[in-house]
Amino acid sequence: MRGFVFLDRPPIMDYNWTFGGPRVLVSEETTRFPYRFKGGLRSAIRVARIVKEIVGREIGDDVRWYVFGDDDTVFFVENLVRVLGKYDHRLWYYVGSGSESVEQNVKYSFDMAFGGGGFAITASLAKVLARVLDGCLMRYGHLYGSDARVFACLAELGVDLRGDLSGMLLAHPLAPLVSLHHLDYVEPIFPGMDRTQALKHLFESVKFDSERVLQQTVCYDRSKSWTISVSWGYAVQVFEGVKPLPDLLQLQRTFLPWKRGTNLRGPYMFNINELPRNPCERPPIFYMRNISTDKGLIWSNYHRYLPKNCTRSGSTKNLEQIKVFLQKKELNDNQLPSRTQASQLFTRIELHATHTQLNKRRAT
Repeated sequence: MRGFVFLDRPPIMDYNWTFGGPRVLVSEETTRFPYRFKGGLRSAIRVARIVKEIVGREIGDDVRWYVFGDDDTVFFVENLVRVLGKYDHRLWYYVGSGSESVEQNVKYSFDMAFGGGGFAITASLAKVLARVLDGCLMRYGHLYGSDARVFACLAELGVDLRGDLSGMLLAHPLAPLVSLHHLDYVEPIFPGMDRTQALKHLFESVKFDSERVLQQTVCYDRSKSWTISVSWGYAVQVFEGVKPLPDLLQLQRTFLPWKRGTNLRGPYMFNINELPRNPCERPPIFYMRNISTDKGLIWSNYHRYLPKNCTRSGSTKNLEQIKVFLQKKELNDNQLPSRTQASQLFTRIELHATHTQLNKRRAT
């Protein structure tokens, strides 16, 4: 795997990466191309032409895929490689994800891979696209972004969007997390940390098992009448009562639409579960504190987070800590596991209260 960072002007300082980082390149001049989108940025043309520029560098005959992302796109590389490995790189493939917003998909296209989440094209397709890209860009001066330009040119070649790289389906245990985008516009994903610290903390889980990070498994404690939802390597939620599984697979709406001034309730491209407006009335969340491995098991430790000005109540009020023990096992790339198989990888979940351990339950 080789990486390149494209800038629109030479950097002030010389980047000598001590960890073998990507090469820094300056993109070519694009003043000859039209840009007519009012209020937009001409840099969209530079970004779109990176496809042509990187192919023109002939970085090697062994390249199978070209993957593109923004400067604030975070890739989970092992999962990315695993997803792309399911496709025949000798054919023409354009792999990415649409927007989470119905409005944005209607405006641009349901078939367009939005650039922030990252998109990939096979080397065979990239070579063909590079030959026609400049002429194509002359016809699409009215478009806003680079991803719309790349999509338009691929559409002229007769290529459709395939796959899913969004990482938005965090509640689905079979969907690998491949990328995250715009993390600088949202609150840190772990409380008590800044955005950089929180992202590094998440990658502690990625180091142990990137394939399962953030994937959801639901367990039931019948003795306490609790429903336990584990988003592995990130957080655990404990619900009082037995909750139907389909209800727990819906994303909890703790976020707002990307475009300001729009309907705050969506619509989105996935099912939404509305939460109480008062954070104190929501199910308790236990965030991952640390993670380790021993004797073929990965154990992760989750500690309770109490929102400001909230007091504990209900049958879970004394619950302080949750330990999840996961069996390390490589999944078959050719056959995705069922939900039952995924849950069986959890050997046990320990629930610890303030003064005593409540119980030990095998995931079901």
